[in-house]
Amino acid sequence: MSRSSARATAEPLAALVAVFAVTAGVALYAGVLDEALAGVETDRNRAAPTADLIERNRSTAGIFDPSGLANSLTALPDGYSGNVTVRAGGRWAAGPTPPADSDRVRRTVSVRTEPGIVRRGTLRVSVWR
Repeated sequence: MSRSSARATAEPLAALVAVFAVTAGVALYAGVLDEALAGVETDRNRAAPTADLIERNRSTAGIFDPSGLANSLTALPDGYSGNVTVRAGGRWAAGPTPPADSDRVRRTVSVRTEPGIVRRGTLRVSVWR
């Protein structure tokens, strides 16, 4: 085997070892970071994704149907309580009165208030532990 042939084999091998070392380091870092953050409670607003789900489940063709609003409480995250309120020429609500420190979101929706009648309204969702 010539000197150039031995060098041609050693360079790719060194590159593979370097890639393996970097990959192992990143994987180890990600594992340690995941364990360190496992017990940390995130500070995100849980009402916004809950309102998205409720609005998607209760709407047809972009029009929110407030009848059976109590069924919307099944969209709450496990271990959380919540309140869903819709106002549009009337008021529909499901769930207990929310505490002052609950996560809240409010958005404008089109609401079917009666058969054939749609009004602009407000959907409010509150979520708390």
